[in-house]
Amino acid sequence: MSQTQDIRWQQRFNNFEKAYMLLKEAVEKKDLTELEKNGLVQRFEFTIELCWNLLKDYLDEGGARFKPIPKETIREAAKAGIVYEPQVLIDALTLRNELSHDYSGKLSEKAEQQIRDDIFPALGNVHTYFKELSAQKQ
Repeated sequence: MSQTQDIRWQQRFNNFEKAYMLLKEAVEKKDLTELEKNGLVQRFEFTIELCWNLLKDYLDEGGARFKPIPKETIREAAKAGIVYEPQVLIDALTLRNELSHDYSGKLSEKAEQQIRDDIFPALGNVHTYFKELSAQKQ
């Protein structure tokens, strides 16, 4: 493991944590306006992107050999005991892709509930894992 790789996943975690906290703020707010719902969806999109990249960087550091694409990365993280709900995060990636092509806005209504009920808790588990790991590194 090189110093650069070690720093890379930690830097990625710092960015993921900031995004996660912004998403948390939106998830905890009830009765969102249409604009706020759009913001929640946007925060979800960049948080899930940072999540899978964090997992990829960390697994790379550990020497794991896998295809560095989002779904494969999540499966590998599940094998490594980092992710407990791989299908939820895989579904989140699919949702992110679908949302980027949802010009009617109909999908974002369904997405809001899915983000609140399923995806946010799964992201929270990833956040907790790396928060504890970061504390051990200090």
